[in-house]
Amino acid sequence: MAVHIVKSGENLWTLSKMYGVTIQHIVETNGLPSVNLIVPGLALYIPDQQPIIRYYKVKAGDTLWKLSIQFQTSIANILTANPGLDPKRLFIGQNINIPSPIKPRFATLGFIVPGSSPTFLTDLMEIAPQLTYLAVAAFSFTEEGYAYVAGDDLPIVRKSTELNILPLLLIQNTTLSGFSKELAGRVLSTPAYRRNLVASLVNLALKRGYRGISVDIEFIPPPQREEFTSFLKELKTAMGSLILHVNVHAKTEDLPSNPIVGAHDYKKIGEIADIVAVMTIDYGYPGGPPDPVSPLWWIAFVVRYSLTLIPRDKLQIGLSLYGHDKISLTSRYHAVSVLAAQNLAISTGSVIEYDNAAQSPWFRFWRGTEEHIVWFEDIRSYIEKYKLIDLYGLYGATYWQLSYKAPQNWAYLHKVEII
Repeated sequence: MAVHIVKSGENLWTLSKMYGVTIQHIVETNGLPSVNLIVPGLALYIPDQQPIIRYYKVKAGDTLWKLSIQFQTSIANILTANPGLDPKRLFIGQNINIPSPIKPRFATLGFIVPGSSPTFLTDLMEIAPQLTYLAVAAFSFTEEGYAYVAGDDLPIVRKSTELNILPLLLIQNTTLSGFSKELAGRVLSTPAYRRNLVASLVNLALKRGYRGISVDIEFIPPPQREEFTSFLKELKTAMGSLILHVNVHAKTEDLPSNPIVGAHDYKKIGEIADIVAVMTIDYGYPGGPPDPVSPLWWIAFVVRYSLTLIPRDKLQIGLSLYGHDKISLTSRYHAVSVLAAQNLAISTGSVIEYDNAAQSPWFRFWRGTEEHIVWFEDIRSYIEKYKLIDLYGLYGATYWQLSYKAPQNWAYLHKVEII
């Protein structure tokens, strides 16, 4: 695979000759709006037939000879991929690159809000090979705990099943005003309402053809920490063979009294759930200052903490398919797909910068007197996150949400074995 960072003066014709591909191939793979316009700093993904680079953490007893056998490569290839590596001085915990024909194996889950994209069912057919699960955000619950349908989910369930993607019912504590901590607290703190929620969720999942339930109950009041755990136990017991997927807020330490992360007991949730997805998105949060959406250094801290409590073969991390266009010195912003962010940089003639610590791209432009700063994801930042999943042997990734276009991400996943 090749990732080319556009330099000043380059154009698609010269790049097509450089890599031996057509201009149209570059345009389609990267979702470019034109064959005529690119900007410095733009990361272009140019797929090839070269082995993927695996990311590996050295363990006790490892040698390059053993690793070359394990990954079906050669010592020479490993040394080429790691300039300056001393084959006689490997140390435990050292991270190395290993070119290998053996693909990493990930389980992927995409979220979708029914009605958020008029072309979704057609789009789903194109990315279906890159998805294991599809969580449909079409459900909430009443103050007495009865789950109800809030969106047109059945066409999505049918199409998902047809495409061999496992559909999951996504339950959220949402009202017309967004996530409601009051709704979560009221239902979770009342055993009868919890029973209502469990029974109605299982009934809906079975009747509507779902293969499991994905729980996304956010901003739970900290006093309901144990009651949320009890709810998950009760739900798992009632679900039988259905899959229980639980989404939790990202954190790097246990903060039981914190109003955002306090109610999520990672250890107990990891024991109950089949899959736990840590929402490693919105570090740069809506309404906050311009910051990367999912900086790599932060995700690494979250993953290392999570693995002390959650089994790695259950753990997914959240990847964003969107960026934030924020107006400097205000709280105003709007979310844009990573494709729209990339093409906004092109249309405004903005040079795309890259933050090496965050492993995230960004750019700025002016609209009248307002300065806009846009943080988003590109092929470079996605690859770094997939390397992290590979390095720690995680179960895979989730994506919020599939109505946001991210062609580079889906193209790269052809290098991965989706389980």
